[in-house]
Amino acid sequence: MAARLKIIFYSATVSKGGAERVQVVLASGFAARGHDVVVAVDRPSPSLPLPPGIQEIVLGGGHMHDVLALYRLFRREKPDAVISALAYCNLKATLAALASGYAGRLVLAYHGFAASEWRGLSQIGYRLVPLLSRLSAATVAVSDMLKDDLLKTFRAAPGRTVRIYNPVHIGDAPRHVDEADLMARPPLVLAIGRLVPEKGFLTLLRAFAQLQDSRARLVILGTGPQKAELDAQIARLGLQDRVTLPGHVAEPWSFFNEARCLVSASHNESFGLVLLEAMAHGLPVVSTRCGATPEVLENGRYGRLVPVGDVTLMAQAMAEALAHPGDPAPRIARAASFSIDVALDGYQRVIDAITITASQRPSLKTRWSARRQKPESP
Repeated sequence: MAARLKIIFYSATVSKGGAERVQVVLASGFAARGHDVVVAVDRPSPSLPLPPGIQEIVLGGGHMHDVLALYRLFRREKPDAVISALAYCNLKATLAALASGYAGRLVLAYHGFAASEWRGLSQIGYRLVPLLSRLSAATVAVSDMLKDDLLKTFRAAPGRTVRIYNPVHIGDAPRHVDEADLMARPPLVLAIGRLVPEKGFLTLLRAFAQLQDSRARLVILGTGPQKAELDAQIARLGLQDRVTLPGHVAEPWSFFNEARCLVSASHNESFGLVLLEAMAHGLPVVSTRCGATPEVLENGRYGRLVPVGDVTLMAQAMAEALAHPGDPAPRIARAASFSIDVALDGYQRVIDAITITASQRPSLKTRWSARRQKPESP
């Protein structure tokens, strides 16, 4: 095994969104490999407890308080690497790393396009990408599409920007599932995401209303500000008995094991983690052709792609997926190529590179002393 490392993971919390969940998966994976892992978060989230052996530190203040707390944490823990996720967390982590002398150990991970991270501080974080990506050791994008966006739109440092796909945590996916197993299930359509306009749930509801099979049901997992609008749409379409919104479910694996297909109606996706989670459970998927979803689905090889906002084509694709779910084996194999070990190996290569670089770089004190001792030119 490689040398034992001290790694700090930093994000807003340990659950809720996909990025935070990915941080937990990565932290757990590195801890399982024998490394010393600390998870720092802005606020606690009891819905997704960390595995035993991982130290959680809740910063619990305003933004400047968080920066100061991170500064103290870095100075105390002396990490070999710091992995931060989300634009506004990346901004705070960079400030703390610069002040503490650990900028050369900092990895900034971006999980979404700028339009999807609506916080004011996140927008500042994206505008400062040209600077942040050069002050930190490395920048990670979770898809080639997002990497291109960071390089071309936000001018990230090309030599320090890499793509590492998110790991897929498959939960309690069944060991064996075939098309007959899927067809034996009720015609249940599953959708997962924050209830916001960018996820396209209004389009999904209109498409679902066009299905001819009156037995079909739709479950949308998630919470968000659009809940009342979606409830009103459900009532207008007369779908109260066929559509349910249970809210956020931290461990949605039982829903994957009950559904016959999954649908994503998003306007843009920087990765599409839920598509791969569904595929790992053998489900056929229907997705809008946006962002990195064609990349994940290999332009339709592993799932049905429809134009954003096209109600008719989405309804047709859903009907086809319900009627002919197909062989789950290729989908399961595709999801397996995004395994936790593959992601951990990617981050390990980044950490190894920055660890070597940091160990070879003389300290500021050494460089200053050398400069003072350098003889003056005649």
